[in-house]
Amino acid sequence: MTAVASPPVETGNHIGGRRSESHTGRTFESRNPANTDDLVGVFPQSDARDVDAAVTAAKTAFDSWRKTPWPKRGEVLLRAAELMEQRKDELAKLMTREMGKVLTEAGGDVQEAIDMGKFIAGEGRRAFGETVPSELRDKWAMTMRQPFGVVGCITPWNFPMAIPAWKIFPAVMAGNAVVFKPAEDTPLCALRFVEILEEAGLPPGVVNVVFGFGEDAGDAVVRHPHTKAIFFTGSVATGRLVSEICGRMLKKSSLELGGKNAIVVLDDADVELAVDGALWGAFGTSGQRCTASSRLIVQHGVLRDFTDHLVDRAARLRLGDGADSGVEVGPVINSAQLQRIHSYTGIGRDEGATLLLGGEVARDGALAKGHFYQPTVFGDVRPEMRIAQEEIFGPTTAIIPVPDADAALQAANSTQYGLSLSVYTNDLRSAFRAIDDLQAGIVYVNAPTIGAEIQLPFGGTKDTGNGHREAGSHALDEFSEWKSIYIDYSGRLQRAQIDTTKGEQAPPSHNPHRAESAPAE
Repeated sequence: MTAVASPPVETGNHIGGRRSESHTGRTFESRNPANTDDLVGVFPQSDARDVDAAVTAAKTAFDSWRKTPWPKRGEVLLRAAELMEQRKDELAKLMTREMGKVLTEAGGDVQEAIDMGKFIAGEGRRAFGETVPSELRDKWAMTMRQPFGVVGCITPWNFPMAIPAWKIFPAVMAGNAVVFKPAEDTPLCALRFVEILEEAGLPPGVVNVVFGFGEDAGDAVVRHPHTKAIFFTGSVATGRLVSEICGRMLKKSSLELGGKNAIVVLDDADVELAVDGALWGAFGTSGQRCTASSRLIVQHGVLRDFTDHLVDRAARLRLGDGADSGVEVGPVINSAQLQRIHSYTGIGRDEGATLLLGGEVARDGALAKGHFYQPTVFGDVRPEMRIAQEEIFGPTTAIIPVPDADAALQAANSTQYGLSLSVYTNDLRSAFRAIDDLQAGIVYVNAPTIGAEIQLPFGGTKDTGNGHREAGSHALDEFSEWKSIYIDYSGRLQRAQIDTTKGEQAPPSHNPHRAESAPAE
């Protein structure tokens, strides 16, 4: 039975550790996508003036925060992760209510944020620079990291705890201050995340939250002259615009964009295991993942067996409110996305694909109050069809028949995206060939295209982004700049690339306290 909803929240922006009313006076609502009668909260529809106030607060907090020792910063993040762990059930329930994903998946989202907090906290005591030999005597060469300053983090709604954690935890660990513009569909999750950070000891103003829409608040974060770097996850179209603006302003941008991910199932695969993976990859989070398995490339020898099993099991998935026990597929995020998903069903039919399952908005009983779409499977799909090329971001997957492994890998690589690809095979040679040939930032063998862990880099190739990676041991590379340092304790002028030449002498010292200059080596 669905739990009784909490009263709606009404709040302002969170700037300098305090509630801040928007200059616009306008608001927007966050509603439960499983039951739009349930109002989660009312939030300010901010504009550039509010963003400027957040940047000012961040600049004020930055100088003190950047001077805080790295291990101390790590202690704050560790406490935040521990608080999230203590409140995991509460946060998961909020996420299910506000975003719609099934409660067990929401718990996984929160856990990913917890894991990132603990992982990045540990980086505070790791060596974060390097020392290298100098080419000259009595000279020391080394590097160290330094923060950018104020950075902007713009995040989507599909992972409302995990993705902010992937950006904000390493950003503040590196000593930056943050202006955070969360998706308008999940503002309360974002607010609770930042409140926990401050409860853990993060000084006010280090992370500031500005609510609103992309064309106003998000655009202002990107264009503000004092945001030194932008970290964005979202659509390819918006990512291109962010990249153009940042390029003109000579501002760093880290873009994590779309995906059209594929599971390749070869003739020697374990079909039942492949079906398990396809169900989870295609319909987990109602297909609303950038890593969702929206293409299933299946070799002819197992095509019928795989298709029959997949359709049978997908037809038995229980659709409903993610807070209800036994529900396996929740709602999609909003009405606009619901209609977009349904439009692709028409596109697939018009292209000649065979609709094997679903393809309709679900309106029966309690489902009529939410944004539900039936799990949808297309067969007889060709790699060039739009439903095999364009990101649908819903519970729709396409089965693409192929004659052999060569055709399978070619089909897998045939889109503009390169985020996550997978192969199911029991042949070691086929597995290693796929690892080498699949054009993606993430490759799975005998697992679906979802399931990234925080200790490895996350990101893609081609139009999936601009080459940057989040998470993993190199996460801090994205959120800091390198400073090279040379310390010369020889007491004389040494000229690199000149005084290292055999037979040359260093110029006389101008130090009046030295009787004579030592010869160069």
